[in-house]
Amino acid sequence: MKLFDVYPLYDVTPVRAEGVYVYDDQDTRYLDLYGGHAVISIGHSHPHYVKSVQDQLEKIGFYSNAIQNPIQQELATAIGTQSCLNEYQLFLCSSGAEAIENALKMASFHTGKKRVLAFNGAFHGRTSAAVAVTDNEKITAPLNQQQAVCFLPFNDTAALAQELQKGDVCAVIFEPIQGVGGLDMPTEAFVLEMERLCQQYQACLIADEVQSGFSRSGTFFAFQNTSIKPHIVTMAKGMGNGFPVGGILIHPDLKAEYGLLGTTFGGNHLACRAALAVLDVLEQEKLQEHAQKMAVYFNEKAQNIPQAKVKGRGLMLGLEFDFEVGPLRRRLIEEKKIFTGGSSNKKVLRILPPLTVQPQHFDTFFNALHDLL
Repeated sequence: MKLFDVYPLYDVTPVRAEGVYVYDDQDTRYLDLYGGHAVISIGHSHPHYVKSVQDQLEKIGFYSNAIQNPIQQELATAIGTQSCLNEYQLFLCSSGAEAIENALKMASFHTGKKRVLAFNGAFHGRTSAAVAVTDNEKITAPLNQQQAVCFLPFNDTAALAQELQKGDVCAVIFEPIQGVGGLDMPTEAFVLEMERLCQQYQACLIADEVQSGFSRSGTFFAFQNTSIKPHIVTMAKGMGNGFPVGGILIHPDLKAEYGLLGTTFGGNHLACRAALAVLDVLEQEKLQEHAQKMAVYFNEKAQNIPQAKVKGRGLMLGLEFDFEVGPLRRRLIEEKKIFTGGSSNKKVLRILPPLTVQPQHFDTFFNALHDLL
């Protein structure tokens, strides 16, 4: 049987990893400044993470959500404490796309409406409703186009108000820092007005933190750079450091009912233990504060690259050039042994390292960049 060929692949076969480094089957070492799409938050094979998952697996790895699982409440408490969002409620699932699906569903249940407003350049996932609110026609099948979605530009308050005034919008969904879209961000003034308009017209505000959450942006969630309180917050990727886990935080204004949401694998024992280990390390190693410091260092180093403009915040960063970066990414991998990322903005090189990255790792990257440019 062949694999369904949907991924263009680099000729690298990782077999082990540690910290910010990945090693291939020839024992060649690569500097990982991409974290597998921002998934590796606390570093590859972190000892506390590995031991936590191993210990849990020796006890019980999985059972369904039909029974008591106290680790779920332990995880909810830890997320509430670190995010300062204790009043929210946690629903656990297994991926970012699943988190988006559940968030949109909850918004529709709560408001009794079905139309969604999203933003130009958005990427929210590849499943049914998630891909419908993703601004990429190439990955949206005819089946997905049955969803009622309108795309708007960031920072256009008049356009947002005009759509919300129609009274049929269940949700406005946005990324505080766009990921695949290329690190664009709405202004603080627009975000505050977006919250006010959602409240005025009884629409739910959904903050998609699948990529930016769990301290990557320098705050626990990127939306916390403002004073808003979204109705729903989605999360995944860095939440499990490689273990498939996702979830949504739900504002207390949205009420739970039996059967409203459900999942087989979401919130299983192993997933919860993996996420708790991530939170332990984030707190113990002060990685949120470290992300802020490393962002300052990155920006300072980038001043020596006049061809590039820095985008993003914390350790969710990009360098925007005046040329398409695909060939540069390939040369970084093949010649300099450094992983970086691309985006739908072909001129943006994305930098999403483990939050444990150190100044010398960025030194290596910028030296390589100087050589290649």
